[in-house]
Amino acid sequence: MPFARLTLIPAPAPEQASRLAAELTDLIAGDLGKRHDLTSILIETPGEALWTIGGQPRASAAHLEVCVTAGTNSGEEKRTFVANAMRMLKAALPGLDPATYVIVKEMPGSDWGFDGRTQADRARERN
Repeated sequence: MPFARLTLIPAPAPEQASRLAAELTDLIAGDLGKRHDLTSILIETPGEALWTIGGQPRASAAHLEVCVTAGTNSGEEKRTFVANAMRMLKAALPGLDPATYVIVKEMPGSDWGFDGRTQADRARERN
């Protein structure tokens, strides 16, 4: 049940946003082994944003954060995902600065869930 938030400037065209969401969903399912049908993606573009790197304004920039349940992914899976996600972002945003962060945030199963139940409760039910 991963949740991903991709923040970027400039705002993508609707077709590009849909393509990014589909590619990101596929990466999360493939590289991190998560259920495709439960992967939630939010693509947001702040209005009137000033994004700087090293104090210098950027015409394009991105930040990707993916939340997963702690302990469900190996270091190798996370490394693979980070590398592939960065390749995807660079393909979508030519000239993207290397100071672009892709984060896999591990959340304790007791601290998040969906449909009103924590991930820890869901795991207990499965076992």
